[in-house]
Amino acid sequence: MKLQQLRYIWEVAHHDLNVSVTAQSLFTSQPGISKQIRLLEDELGVEIFARSGKHLTHVTPAGEAILQTAGEVLRKVESIKQVAQEYSNERKGSLSIATTHTQARYALPATIRSFIERYPDVSLHMHQGTPMQISEMAADGTVDFAIATEALELFSDLIMLPCYRWNRCVLVPRDHPLTQLSELTLEDVAAHPIVTYVFGFTGRSKLDEAFVARGLEPKVVFTAADADVIKTYVRLGLGIGIVAAMAYDERVDSDLVALDASRLFASSVTRIGCRRGTFLRGYMYDFIEDFAPHLTRDIVKEAFTHHSKTELEALFADIELPVY
Repeated sequence: MKLQQLRYIWEVAHHDLNVSVTAQSLFTSQPGISKQIRLLEDELGVEIFARSGKHLTHVTPAGEAILQTAGEVLRKVESIKQVAQEYSNERKGSLSIATTHTQARYALPATIRSFIERYPDVSLHMHQGTPMQISEMAADGTVDFAIATEALELFSDLIMLPCYRWNRCVLVPRDHPLTQLSELTLEDVAAHPIVTYVFGFTGRSKLDEAFVARGLEPKVVFTAADADVIKTYVRLGLGIGIVAAMAYDERVDSDLVALDASRLFASSVTRIGCRRGTFLRGYMYDFIEDFAPHLTRDIVKEAFTHHSKTELEALFADIELPVY
């Protein structure tokens, strides 16, 4: 059994079983990958992939278990490389982040700029997706960090560190009737068509919970993953928008009014998550602390020693999170 063979089966499984595309991504030949997979299967005495002719059709039950272990082995190998890099050149390497549009567009730019200026020889990669997608990428080692509000808690092998609290605002055109109210209520909001986030994005669950608790059925007429898209459809008159307050920019959105909705909805917490057992290089600690100053190197190291959600909650119980 060779590490190269484990790499091949892992990459094939993560390229929709397309050996040709996998070969292109690894800069090798398709026959070479196919041969190495067959050799590994012969050595193990089981099929990792089921086939129809020359095409791979699905991962076998044995293959699922083998791939899980192969992923763990490959991550350990990567950790060894990172340890060596840390001691040979602590200012050179790579950092990959998966996050949502709202975080990438509004919360992260200052941190990204500062990090690039501080570590010009570190290659920084950002992936965008749904909270579930980015959590999966962190859980399987595709990325170093996942930054999101939803879904991270669904993965027990992720260490989740709270970064900041945030809440929502209601966006309306300047001549909208809601701008005349002295105090906004949930009933006022529910009386209008609503444009907001797709369920599972950017604290959407808190929004739904608030309406359900009051026995209200809001008319959500349009959903999107992108706050800028939501603002576009508010401008078209499709409905009132409910977005993260950070997504409102007075200069860019001067034609809209942002009505404070922090009393209407429970606040949400954005977290940064990474896989338990990940070797964090010095610049990774610096990235976390720049994004969330209360997450010092010592606090992060202590968080990695805790093994349950309850223990992590206790660790951060006395820390007052910043409000974005």
